[in-house]
Amino acid sequence: MNASKDRHAIIGTAGHVDHGKTALIHALTGSETDRLQEEKKRGISITLGFAPFTLPNGQVAGVVDVPGHERFISNMLAGIGGIDLVLLVIDVMEGMMPQTHEHLEILELLQIRRGIIVLNKCDLAEEDWIELVEEEIREKVRGTFLHKSPIRRVSSVSGSGIDALRHTIQKTIEELPAKNCDGLLRLPVDRHFTVDGFGTVITGTLLSGEIHAGDSVDALPAGDTIRVREVQVHGQRVDKAFAGQRVALNLAGLDRSKLERGSVICSPGVFEQTQRIDVRLSLLESASRPLKFRAPVHVYLGTARVVGLVALLDRDELKPGESVVAQIHLERPLVAHREDRFIIRSYSPMTTIGGGKVLDAKPVKHRRFREEIIEALAELESGEKAFLFQKVTSLGPMKQKELETVSGLGRERVTELLETLQQEKKVTLLGNQWLSYETERSWQIRLAKEVYNYHQNNPLLPGIPRATLKSVLPAKLALKGFDQLLNTLSETAKLEQIGEWIKNAGFSPTPTENQRQKIQQIVEIYISAGTQTPIWSEVLDNLNFPITEAEEYLAYLLGTGVLVRLNEETIFHQEIYQKSLLALQQHFADHSALTLAEFRDILGSARKQTKALLDHFDERQYTIRRGDERVAWKLPENRFCA
Repeated sequence: MNASKDRHAIIGTAGHVDHGKTALIHALTGSETDRLQEEKKRGISITLGFAPFTLPNGQVAGVVDVPGHERFISNMLAGIGGIDLVLLVIDVMEGMMPQTHEHLEILELLQIRRGIIVLNKCDLAEEDWIELVEEEIREKVRGTFLHKSPIRRVSSVSGSGIDALRHTIQKTIEELPAKNCDGLLRLPVDRHFTVDGFGTVITGTLLSGEIHAGDSVDALPAGDTIRVREVQVHGQRVDKAFAGQRVALNLAGLDRSKLERGSVICSPGVFEQTQRIDVRLSLLESASRPLKFRAPVHVYLGTARVVGLVALLDRDELKPGESVVAQIHLERPLVAHREDRFIIRSYSPMTTIGGGKVLDAKPVKHRRFREEIIEALAELESGEKAFLFQKVTSLGPMKQKELETVSGLGRERVTELLETLQQEKKVTLLGNQWLSYETERSWQIRLAKEVYNYHQNNPLLPGIPRATLKSVLPAKLALKGFDQLLNTLSETAKLEQIGEWIKNAGFSPTPTENQRQKIQQIVEIYISAGTQTPIWSEVLDNLNFPITEAEEYLAYLLGTGVLVRLNEETIFHQEIYQKSLLALQQHFADHSALTLAEFRDILGSARKQTKALLDHFDERQYTIRRGDERVAWKLPENRFCA
């Protein structure tokens, strides 16, 4: 049987203490889920129990048996989040009890969508009584996800109704939607222990993705990247496991002391911990009092439990039965993702009061009573496309891999959504980064305006340096995307690129007559110096106008090509530079090599200026240095190809 094609499912139990959940699992699977001596002694489940369940068609599902006692509700919450189908177990002699109602509220908040109501101990009741109890149950589950669920009568002791229940479970599982095996790996840890000779072992329900023996994974919050030594499903060693399976992993090189319930095994370098989450939060109608701004609550997410402060954004208190968008500030970091469901319990005494889903796992801190923030959070709720668009808008430019990470969606789904948004002219691709269409438009306007302003403030410069222009946009924008922006502006005849200078189309620096006279003073110094050109600081000493003004004139001369800069200190007049290049060409017409001393004598120059020229020619790839000599490499064919 090809495991990857199975419809993997996790079945969970729920119900009041001592209503026979563990006995039912034993009758269905033959496995004993109470492992602790105290559980066996007291006859109640304390922690989570797990068992493989072979369905009539041969498929194997996982079963999570949760404790029913109110004192162990935190253990129940650690196991119930990953289930696909719940068996709500009710003792026919007692009917729905307080813990049954609390479990049902939790299942509703977690949006478990499939369930079967199991009336247990039916061998102890008369038919009339059973029918009466069924009517009462139907009334109490009206309006919940269980209102049309089948009710099955069983006896875990006699075995009556167990086979029929097995077939009902199989039929329900066949109707479940397929799991996201293509998504990112995420496995919340619900148990961890050490096995002699093997080391650290963890167990959990694989929420998304798949995992192979030999894979490298991250363990959070430990922060270690470790290797998966072995993968087991239902106690059997396998090469890989898929979303929807109960999994045990033997992890190499991880100290068990770094793990805790609530740790997450996940794709390396993808997931991050967060201490703040944006949420849709609902307070149960049964909550005893309103939830006030910054009230502390116990947050149950995945297998983790952490104290959080509820920041209500549009009110000072949330009344029972109400639902709002809010932000929860967590006491310590945990791993969360968009669409994760969570439960909140009151700080003291601990009772279940509400829950909801994560809208954004990496939000900024919000200010209260801001309509635009409330609207943005509401937009996040509207679907995957809206979420992706908002992330591109607020965090862009972003690579697709980053969007896959923040959304938790697989590559194919993100690609599909981005293509749709692109067709709708909502997002665009610059290089390999996505950003909103409006952002690209605003950046184009900003660049054009920046170039115009630069011309106004620096009229003698041929344009704005390319690096300076890029700095006005976010540093996150890659160079490839910046080039694409410039090319678009060039194609629309708004900007021109000349080397490392960017200018408005048609712009040409035009000095005034007074400026021309001062510029000519600089030119004459460099012409008269020939190859014995002075350094710039010496030129400044011979000028009778301010340094800042002289620097502006120098930039103009360099930009227009009248002067050629060889290095920070050495500048040649264009005519002298071209004569030097011609001398180089003439030398290599008759010789195969050239030394610095030979070129110095040819030019009648000094060693320092000659070295600067030869280094410059090396950089231009006109020559290449071999020891103390230069040989011709890509020498221009004529003296005007500087």
